[in-house]
Amino acid sequence: MNSFEQFNLPKSLQKAIDDIGLTTPTPIQERSFPVIMSGRDVMGIAQTGTGKTYAYLLPILKQWKFTPTHTPKVVIIVPTRELVVQVAEEVEKLTKYMSVRVLGVYGGVNINTQKTSVYEGVDILVGTPGRVMDLALDNVVRFDEMQKLVIDEFDEILNLGFRFQVTSILSMMRPKRQNILFSATMTDEVDEMLEEFFDFPEEVSLAASGTPLEKIRQIGYHVPNFLTKVNLLKHLLAEDETMERLLVFVNNKKVADILMDLLEEDFPGQFGVIHSNKSQNYRLNTMASFQAGEIRGIVTTDIMARGLDISDITHVINMQFSEVPEQYIHRIGRTGRADKEGVAISMIAPSEEEFQVEAELMMEKELEILEIPASIKVEEKRLEFEKEKKKIKFLLKKPKLEGGAAFHEKSEKNKKVNLGGPGKRNPRKTAPRNRAVEKKRAQKRKKK
Repeated sequence: MNSFEQFNLPKSLQKAIDDIGLTTPTPIQERSFPVIMSGRDVMGIAQTGTGKTYAYLLPILKQWKFTPTHTPKVVIIVPTRELVVQVAEEVEKLTKYMSVRVLGVYGGVNINTQKTSVYEGVDILVGTPGRVMDLALDNVVRFDEMQKLVIDEFDEILNLGFRFQVTSILSMMRPKRQNILFSATMTDEVDEMLEEFFDFPEEVSLAASGTPLEKIRQIGYHVPNFLTKVNLLKHLLAEDETMERLLVFVNNKKVADILMDLLEEDFPGQFGVIHSNKSQNYRLNTMASFQAGEIRGIVTTDIMARGLDISDITHVINMQFSEVPEQYIHRIGRTGRADKEGVAISMIAPSEEEFQVEAELMMEKELEILEIPASIKVEEKRLEFEKEKKKIKFLLKKPKLEGGAAFHEKSEKNKKVNLGGPGKRNPRKTAPRNRAVEKKRAQKRKKK
């Protein structure tokens, strides 16, 4: 397929695509379009950066018919707040010349404000699982006229622990609907959900050759500890002028804050940090600053690895190697997009080498391992999170199976059954008398 025009889209939708500047559909968009148009349930498998958002939006919007309703006809569920904002913006771009009301809802902001927006009317609702469930339980969001449900980055939604929220939402929806699900990986948990809630979904998958990995140069350094990794990163930032737009990944929020403080010492004002402990406004403002070129890079956890469309990333830095091979691929997939070359640099501690091997086996490709420059200072100190956790010893000793005379004497006593007081051990021959009853009987005898 040479252009979007062969999709035979409505003029209003085609004009919006022309305004955006898109000319050629991606492989996942080509393969998904006819299947979604058929009305069947769809299970799409494709890596990050392959154009999944438009793969489901284009056929949905081609079938769009305006009806005077205030409840959503399309519900799109995504894992993070940032992705809600991004997908809602893409819908707005594509519906520029159409009569479609779009609303994004997510936690961390006043729910009453979002309730007001829902009451004003919405056609396409984009939201995180938790906030959509809250609005549905309050009977603010209704699914009476819903026609299509889209769940994007489904494996990540489950990884973040939103299974209960998703199943709750699905149980509240009308049975007659089209389900469209996209996931980067196919796990047992994803399979279970499909079996339970989907109606014989047709699978649309993207072969490995269609992923952006082939455009990414993957470099690795074997580094003894985290502070030495920081020294190496600072050296690369100072020496390599091509490192203009970076995403720097670590494995948790605490390490992200530590790295941000260390970078601020040598590169003040050049980096931002994003993780789930940061407020929504802070995260969105940091994203906006990065997109505008006001900062050089973002230090983040895997919250940024999935779904988000951040343009022109020159380098992805793995300060800690991901323990999950698929997550490594999602991280480096942020670069090497739109026919551009990208570089992924991984700093691998001795304890992380097994994760490196697992990722290489999955990709069927080895990282290019380079020597650490001689000028880099190798630190001796290890930070607290790098130290091996000592096994906790049981403080309470188990009772001995054998013991002296005192032990056996206690054991014999413990075997005796407690029968209660003397009356229990030696039961009375007659039941104890009730004095009040006897008194009444005596009074009756006197009257006679």
